[in-house]
Amino acid sequence: QVPLVESGGGLVQSGGSLRLSCAASETIFRVSIMGWYRQVPGEQRELVATIAPGDNTNYAESVKGRFTIARDNAKNTVSLQMNSLKPEDTAVYYCNANFTIIVPFDVWGQGTQVTVSS
Repeated sequence: QVPLVESGGGLVQSGGSLRLSCAASETIFRVSIMGWYRQVPGEQRELVATIAPGDNTNYAESVKGRFTIARDNAKNTVSLQMNSLKPEDTAVYYCNANFTIIVPFDVWGQGTQVTVSS
């Protein structure tokens, strides 16, 4: 069983919207800080947004006011609503689950491509 499964990427014009979703196993989801990261070829993976089990959120400055992360505890999913998209948002977006059981663990999804055309 794949622990994290992403969906919702695609191609959109500048100014448009996309919604990403990530489904996790209940075991991982309930103890994890869930997050979205993105990576452009040749660059380091960077934080987009995270949400803790208590719904505390954290956003990269570049997406504040445009992106919204949310978790659905009944469905064990985390979503990323992306509005006012810009060409510089183009990247592969990865879902992440971060949790600690004695030692810290990071679990990653397979990634989903988001392309914003100008």
